[in-house]
This record gives sequence, structure tokens and C-alpha cells, in this order.
Amino acid sequence: MKIDREEVRKVAALARLRFSPEEEERLTQQLDKILQYMDKLNELNTERVEPLAHVVDIVSAFREDKVVHEPVVDALLSNAPAREQDFFKVPKIIE
Repeated sequence: MKIDREEVRKVAALARLRFSPEEEERLTQQLDKILQYMDKLNELNTERVEPLAHVVDIVSAFREDKVVHEPVVDALLSNAPAREQDFFKVPKIIE
């Protein structure tokens, strides 16, 4: 696949980037090399290779999300200057 400077300008405009003509030329060459390499990888026979997301099995390192100490509403609102049922009561600021 061949990429030209016009495509580099289009992508740069979408990303709101500005490049000098020299940078455009360098990026065009670099992107073209990357795309040529990807085409070369597409030639590989991957018929018997199973698709995977990670090379090794990933186990979640996070604990289960469960409540262990349920908050006591009265204790939480004990220092509130004003309260209405189980909520903080604040002055109305929108008219």
C-alpha cells in the first residue's frame, strides 16, 4: 500500500496537527514503510494459529467489588449543618 502526502495532510488536519513540508515528507516515508511491513506480515500463513488477546492467560488482579462495611447514614450526616431525610440540604443557588 502506498501512502501519499495528501493522505498525510488529511490525517494531520483531522488530528489538528500542522507539519512543515519536510515533516510531511518524512512522515509520508515512515508511514509508507510501516504499511509495507504490515503488508509483508499479511503474507504469513496463520491458518492454524488461534486468535488471542494476550500471549499469557490474564487473571484479574482486582478484588471482587462487594460492600463490606455498609455506611450508617446517621453517622455520615451527623455533622451536616442541614439535612433532609438521608441527604445533605444545601441552599438553592439557581433562581
